[in-house]
Amino acid sequence: MTARDLSIGVDVGGTNTDAVVLDGDGRVLAWTKRATTDDITGGIRAGIRDVLAAIGDDRSRVSRVMLGTTHATNAIVQRRQLDRVAMIRLGAPAATEYPPLTGWPDDLVRMVLAGATMLGGGHMVDGTPIAPLDRDGILRFVDGLDDFDAIAVAGIFSPSSPEQELEVADLLRGHLGQDTRVFLSQDIGPTGLLERENATLLNAALYSVARSVTEALVTVVAEEGLDATTFFAQNDGTLMSLDYAAQYPVLTIGSGPANSIRGAAYLSGHDDAIVIDVGGTTSDLGVVVGGFPRESTLPREIGGVRTNFRMPDILSVGIGGGTIVDVASGRVGPDSVGYRIDREGLLFGGSTPTLTDAAALAGSPVAGRTLPGLSPQVTEALEQALAKVADRLDEAVERLSLGRMDIPLVVVGGGGFLVPDSLASAGSILRPDHGGVANAVGAAISLAGGRADQMAPMGDRDQAIEQASEAAIAKAIQAGADPLQVSIVEVLETHVPYTAQPTVNVTVKAAGPLARLSAEVPVR
Repeated sequence: MTARDLSIGVDVGGTNTDAVVLDGDGRVLAWTKRATTDDITGGIRAGIRDVLAAIGDDRSRVSRVMLGTTHATNAIVQRRQLDRVAMIRLGAPAATEYPPLTGWPDDLVRMVLAGATMLGGGHMVDGTPIAPLDRDGILRFVDGLDDFDAIAVAGIFSPSSPEQELEVADLLRGHLGQDTRVFLSQDIGPTGLLERENATLLNAALYSVARSVTEALVTVVAEEGLDATTFFAQNDGTLMSLDYAAQYPVLTIGSGPANSIRGAAYLSGHDDAIVIDVGGTTSDLGVVVGGFPRESTLPREIGGVRTNFRMPDILSVGIGGGTIVDVASGRVGPDSVGYRIDREGLLFGGSTPTLTDAAALAGSPVAGRTLPGLSPQVTEALEQALAKVADRLDEAVERLSLGRMDIPLVVVGGGGFLVPDSLASAGSILRPDHGGVANAVGAAISLAGGRADQMAPMGDRDQAIEQASEAAIAKAIQAGADPLQVSIVEVLETHVPYTAQPTVNVTVKAAGPLARLSAEVPVR
């Protein structure tokens, strides 16, 4: 008999697909970095095959495969593979001034929107209905649609008063068929109507994209003959089952930075730190608090669409290994050669000076290569470029540290050699082993999580926390957490202004280790 204690973590980025194998004690047994492929399946297949080859006969010990990807983000930004969605807003006559998709880019509206309507329904902040639900109007609307793939429903204050949205879902499935794709805003985001509505529309439009990614992972796992359960990483640094990810793909949009932050914290042994992930084009900085990414409190734009679902608080700086150094002007970035660095960078025989070349000139062992002879002008520009990089990174760290100068800075990513060994705004500079694949490590070590919101008068605060906690735990279990080990990891209370009586909005996050498979399997 042998223990099934190995996990594979995979992170699919725009340039590279990283994969790692971790054992039951969290040690990295194998890792690889492969080029991301257009069809996504090829990169995942290559990464998983690499790490399986590295562990040999121990492949029978693999019980879980976790995937993080920017595929959903790329689909929105690049306007590809998006489904057509019909939008139903419940809130007339109170919320007709700004129709659905207000502020969206015109090209995205034309691609995604199959039709929209604003009908009677919705609730006041205290749960009082704004208007009766217009059931007949809903049926007339859907009967008048020519072509659509899914229906999104958003009601005013539905996260705290969910009954109307649920009634609409039952009505639509009873009228159109039980297989009708209906997405409810109460499952996607907190109370703000327009941003929550936007997130729900994007989530519905991403369904086919998410299916293609989940099917790619299942296909590769089956091809390799792995008896393993598969999971997806989500925005807050936790995991969800593939079925859950296919239903809520918008929750994967921030998984890349979240994985890097979680992985950096794990590899460095610091649960409270600033993390910088240096890639080929940008450096992404975030903060880890208690082992989880600090979340942004501001609405986020994805592909030109304003949303309010939870995302890591990330500061991106145009500094990466492929960032171009302009010799004539001395300007550093924001242009980058990106994945073409192995052809265009000076270190690789090209003609474009980059920050990787500057690091090599300063003595960093980059790719085991030596720079060719450089002119005095190029040498001076590269030397000055590193000083400018240090100043920009120091400023970025200071913005995230909120005045504290003793917070450790954990450096990960393939371009980590660009970060100097000391910064005035940071404490100790940490460069953990396997930092180049911290994103895949973050996917492999993540817990399953769930989140829920509840709004209530201040006098009912304790009851609101209890109800939100029960809902968050249920979502975490649905996402794959062990029911016996899931727990509440965060409770956030926000006072709601402009209400007739003091009101509080409670947000609860639950997380727990993944439900275990049988501990042992026969040795083959």
